[in-house]
Amino acid sequence: MTQDGAGLTEKLETLKRSLVGLGRLAVAFSGGTDSALLLKVAAQVLPPADILALTARAEIFPAWESAEAAALAAELRVEHLTVEVSALAVPGVAGNPPDRCYHCKSALFGKLRELAAARGFPALADGGNVDDLGDFRPGLKAARELGVVSPLQEAGLTKAEVRRLSADLGLPTWDKPAYACLASRFPYGRTITREELAQVERAEDFLRSLGFRQVRVRHHGQVARLEVEPSERRRFFDEALMDRVDRELRALGFAFAALDLAGYRTGGLNESVPEAEREKFRI
Repeated sequence: MTQDGAGLTEKLETLKRSLVGLGRLAVAFSGGTDSALLLKVAAQVLPPADILALTARAEIFPAWESAEAAALAAELRVEHLTVEVSALAVPGVAGNPPDRCYHCKSALFGKLRELAAARGFPALADGGNVDDLGDFRPGLKAARELGVVSPLQEAGLTKAEVRRLSADLGLPTWDKPAYACLASRFPYGRTITREELAQVERAEDFLRSLGFRQVRVRHHGQVARLEVEPSERRRFFDEALMDRVDRELRALGFAFAALDLAGYRTGGLNESVPEAEREKFRI
């Protein structure tokens, strides 16, 4: 075994010991790559009665996300519950300030902790990994304040290592594109409405139906700014495709559709947040 392989095996064993030490464990389960690995390993080392998957369902999450989470939890034979939350009703969310995610995650994790405790699960874990540290992550600060633990992070696992372990364990999520909630499609300071969230969701569903894997439709009022993987930007050189996308987005209520020439990048909207504001939410 290579040194890197041995190191990854050691991290996996550290993760397993950590999960056993937590005892009865509830997992904040989105169905994404990170939380899927966490749930898979937990299901390997804990008795079925000692693990519970919890998924928040809200207007800021697309319908397919909770459906995929439920399907994967069933495949892993883990009890799975969904928690309904009205994110836009949470103070500090609809107005979309730079710390929106802090207010939203405080409410979401609060609801999940409440349900977990009521079911006899004292520990709640999320899928945070090492790469999440040091970035502008207001939601991570909220999780820490509520006592949510991040076993992947504590085991020293990076995103690339999470994907590698997921592939080794046969998880279908090993190469699943990173995803953030629909509220992240709106520039800070621009009010978020339920109607415009649905508009973004339908636009992204359409682009994925065309074969784009990593997609963001940023909502700038009348303008939809499209982000796709840099390697897929060239597909828009096809005039027929451009016409089709333009027609569909106009039908959804946008007056204009524009391609972001830089392509998709993580945290693009955070580029406008002053450094002093970012420092408040670094972990």
